[in-house]
Amino acid sequence: MLEVTAKKEWMGHPIGLFVLFFTEMWERFSYYGMRAILVLYLVSETAGANPGLGWGKGDALALYGWYTMMVYVMSIPGGIIADKLLGQRKSVMIGSLLLVAGHSVLAIEQMWAFYSGLVLIVLGVGMLKPNISTMVGGLYKQGDIRRDKGFTIFYIGINLGAFLSSLIVGYVGEVHGWHYGFGLAGIGMLLGLIVYMYGQKHLQHVGNYIGSSISEEEREAAKRPLSKVEKDRVGVLLISFILVIVFWGAFEQAGGLMNIYTMEKTNRMFMGFEIPASVFQSINAMFIIFFGTSVALFWANRKLKGKISSSLFKMIVGLIIMGAGFFFMTGATAEFEANGSSAMYWLVFAYLFHTIGELCLSPVALSYITKLAPLKYASIMMGVYFAVTGFGSKLAGLLGEWSQSLGEFKIFTGIAIFCVAFGLLMLVLRNKLEGLTHGAEDDEGEIHEEAEGFELADNQ
Repeated sequence: MLEVTAKKEWMGHPIGLFVLFFTEMWERFSYYGMRAILVLYLVSETAGANPGLGWGKGDALALYGWYTMMVYVMSIPGGIIADKLLGQRKSVMIGSLLLVAGHSVLAIEQMWAFYSGLVLIVLGVGMLKPNISTMVGGLYKQGDIRRDKGFTIFYIGINLGAFLSSLIVGYVGEVHGWHYGFGLAGIGMLLGLIVYMYGQKHLQHVGNYIGSSISEEEREAAKRPLSKVEKDRVGVLLISFILVIVFWGAFEQAGGLMNIYTMEKTNRMFMGFEIPASVFQSINAMFIIFFGTSVALFWANRKLKGKISSSLFKMIVGLIIMGAGFFFMTGATAEFEANGSSAMYWLVFAYLFHTIGELCLSPVALSYITKLAPLKYASIMMGVYFAVTGFGSKLAGLLGEWSQSLGEFKIFTGIAIFCVAFGLLMLVLRNKLEGLTHGAEDDEGEIHEEAEGFELADNQ
């Protein structure tokens, strides 16, 4: 029988959280690093100093769009495999191996290697992404108030990896060679795999296939139909995913329309030096690293004081705050129309509001899924969440295209008004929706006992 080691903690959280933190940090380092140079590699001239594939921008962006969408959509079959066959822990291991192989193959300067590497990365992220997030939830006993804070710490790891990769992999790829950049991303993923393998002793009690659990209750949960309570909770999750689509449809303007606006219409001169437009893409990750724990502690303190701090409330507030951030972009476009350029501080304030909104919604949504999803569908629902974020990114692209005819002022202002109005509407419906959770969060308090072990299984 397996010995549970979940009582071992560091900084008030299970050690397993930090194993997953660094695994995901290096996985995101590899993913965002490769993503940062992918389109540049595709459109670079074949005969240049750093030769690329010489594709047209349209073809390059089309491949990029399909690639980023498939990465998230594949989270659904990745979740199904985990819930029905392997469990999350083994699925993350397989996903990590696929990612190491994919990034390594991309370092080879051959077209077969290029396409094969992309396919392996898509499959690897699909296996890893929903399942490692589900494992974070499994580290905490039901009702443990630390769960949301744990997800925020985990989320900081995601953004730390993204922040470092944008500085390191991007530089190596652009200056020293695209395939060196791809190879460096592969090294990052290899480090993540090593961390995950070394930390297995802290993860033995989570992420196992519930069909082989030593708990009769868990084996029964894998076979029986969903109860009325479970169906209601799934319904609430699916409705909350509408919030997610709206949020990411607006938020992802950062990499598209806001990025182009930064490059073309923002005065980026500072002390005689022009700041590259791409640098502004790191502001969000930097703010998350700075403010992540503060936002989590704010909500935890509200909970302990008996004030409204449910997950759905946090997500709604996050949408409203993020949407309000676009009013700064309204100010930026108004200044540009008046003066021919706009100041950088508009962007900084917009990204600040977007980040605070993201911290209220994104890590909380991950935690919310682990609270409400039926045991046998935990990874599947996490996979659906990531697929929904992919659809939100697709919506962001459509909004960016509409700006060509409507203009940036109308798009930015329209996004702000719609997000705030939709958030206020969801606030009106919140009590009714939370009633359908049947008290899933009512018993949250300062619980520091052993981790939940809800997927405790034998070690075979």
